[in-house]
Amino acid sequence: MRARQAATLGAALVLLAACTNGSDGSSPSSGPGTSVGTPSTTPASSPGSGTAGRPADWPVYHYAGDRSGNYPSMPAAAGPPRVVTKLELDGQVYASPIVINGVAVVATENNTVYAFSSTYQQLWKKHLGTPSPASERQCGNIDPLGITGTPAYSASTGLVYVAPEFSGAPPTHELYALSLTTGAVSFHRSLDLPDVDSAAMQERGAIALVGSRVYVPFGGLNGDCGAYKGRVVGYASNGAGSPISYTVPTTREGGIWTPPGPVADSAGNILVAVGNGESGVGDPYDYSDSVLELSATLKLTDSFSPTTWATDNEADLDLGSQAPAITGAWIFAAGKSGTAYVLRRTHLGGIGGQVSKVSICKSFGGAAVNGEIVYVPCTDGLRAVRVDSAGQMHVLWHAASSTTGSPVIAGGRVWSLDPEAGDLYTLDPQTGRSMGSTSVGATTRFATPAAYGRDLFVPTLAGMTVVRTS
Repeated sequence: MRARQAATLGAALVLLAACTNGSDGSSPSSGPGTSVGTPSTTPASSPGSGTAGRPADWPVYHYAGDRSGNYPSMPAAAGPPRVVTKLELDGQVYASPIVINGVAVVATENNTVYAFSSTYQQLWKKHLGTPSPASERQCGNIDPLGITGTPAYSASTGLVYVAPEFSGAPPTHELYALSLTTGAVSFHRSLDLPDVDSAAMQERGAIALVGSRVYVPFGGLNGDCGAYKGRVVGYASNGAGSPISYTVPTTREGGIWTPPGPVADSAGNILVAVGNGESGVGDPYDYSDSVLELSATLKLTDSFSPTTWATDNEADLDLGSQAPAITGAWIFAAGKSGTAYVLRRTHLGGIGGQVSKVSICKSFGGAAVNGEIVYVPCTDGLRAVRVDSAGQMHVLWHAASSTTGSPVIAGGRVWSLDPEAGDLYTLDPQTGRSMGSTSVGATTRFATPAAYGRDLFVPTLAGMTVVRTS
């Protein structure tokens, strides 16, 4: 195995690179990319802890457990972005990449995980098994269905966690833990627990790491077919012990599906957005169309739903499409109805217990947060919303209608995709004015960039595009 990074990795790691094969059994250079090396064996630091000469890592969806998407390590951007490379992989990429110590990890719908060096050479790839074809499922809009949720990296274990779906009768779901250094499988565990139709369950939301546990969310397939229920499954990050879980107490549906997945607050609580349940007008409340707070052991500790939850359910106008956004003492929640809500962080308020509500927009995906400003991924163009000290909302600006991608904040700018055109836009955070764009290739509706140093990593339907700021 040839290591092109010998000068920086040192003689010991060169020897390790020569002896270790973390690929799927094919020759090291047979996959996309042209060279193979070995990243540092030292686990990367947690977000926000970049050291002198090294930027902070981006180890989970939107940078940190709170999914703020606010990355402090990127130097101020001065000019238009430019494409550094477009990497063609073996399947579509729905998940956001993650980046640890300069190593970019990206997963495809073909159930393959790749690692690339800081010079974008392939370090390793690991194919985990055959993904589920559309013929195995009653509905859905991803074919084949493999790894959809964004992976997560733990500095304490040195492992990357992914949740593939495998072909079968019925299809199955598992949690895999891979070595960041080699791609070798450390362990894998089943995510298919009783009382649901596993063929109707889909793992679209990002994996979360809180304390010493890994959390994997589930919703249903596009089309809401089958007997699925919203669920979060947790395992110890070292794979030990039995799983824990929380299932939305509805007869069916109530999916926890939005791509950001579970959101963690500073106290270690877990917040999830829940989609429409089967209960409607005249039916008992089932904790659907909600924001739920769960403990680290996945016990329900608090909840919020609009007073219109029953009619929202009947019209598919729930809060499940956007993850809760934490801003100081408040939580900003929005979804399919167009109404946004501000909730108290310390008490979500139950049914109708919001601090304020305003008609703002239909929102899908993950917001970004900088202080009291929430950048909201609206279906008719990104909006900046300020949540003041009294919990009241103020719309500051509305970007172009085509800029709908889940935004991130880096280099003093807001970055958001136009998924239909395949363009990444950079926006002035004060005004929403476009400051340039670049073509990255076709992306999914929920695509969102990751950042490391001066680079942005964009998942595409062909693989991954790397964009450099200047």
